[in-house]
Amino acid sequence: MNANDRTPADLLRSALASDPGRPLVTFYDDATGERVELSVATFANWVAKTANLLQGDLSAEPGDRAVLLLPAHWQTAVWLLACSSVGVVADVGGDPASADLVVSGPDTLDAARACSGERVALALRPLGGRFPQTPDGFADYAVEVPGQGDQFAPYAPVDPDEPALVVGGEELTGSEVVERARADAARLGVEAGSRVLSGQSYEAWEGLSHGLYGALAVGGSVVLCRHLERLGEEGLEKRVVEERVSVTVR
Repeated sequence: MNANDRTPADLLRSALASDPGRPLVTFYDDATGERVELSVATFANWVAKTANLLQGDLSAEPGDRAVLLLPAHWQTAVWLLACSSVGVVADVGGDPASADLVVSGPDTLDAARACSGERVALALRPLGGRFPQTPDGFADYAVEVPGQGDQFAPYAPVDPDEPALVVGGEELTGSEVVERARADAARLGVEAGSRVLSGQSYEAWEGLSHGLYGALAVGGSVVLCRHLERLGEEGLEKRVVEERVSVTVR
């Protein structure tokens, strides 16, 4: 990866330039049997479309705060990188009442209604499916994002020294996210080509680092597992082999 990368969005751009076809995020939901694999190029396309939705339709600006009421999921990873692309602060599990906009999964819609700004709902259904009926007061992400542009350019440059992420009550700048992610990857022995399997929640920094940022920072990839506890030890061992996992965290 480029040593000059200073935001998560920079890391994604470097990954796209170096090897767009390699896997970046492989997602499992062990409650439903869902498996989704996204290459760097496919993931970056989702990020570009989501960033265009943020900046265009939702009128988000650098410094705005987006509360993400979402589990560890491939679409959550997309939103984290889209926020970084625009310069919006991604507040994971924060208070919607004080946010500029909120992005909610299907289980947190009531809490998300406390936000007086824009509200986006994710059904989190297989293949990025939409809600059977759009929740009242929300835009359905699966309806709004497909028509967005495949390329993204921010209206203003993103400052790596401005706040970019809030998780567990701690605020980090874009450059701090990158520095911590690189340090975590080195500590775990994650390097270019490594595959990191994570069953951790995105509610704490460790889950975000192990399940996204660390691998992205060094040219690795993640196998992100939701409801991993349902798989059992034998199933986990089989997945580690099948997915060529280098490091497992749970």
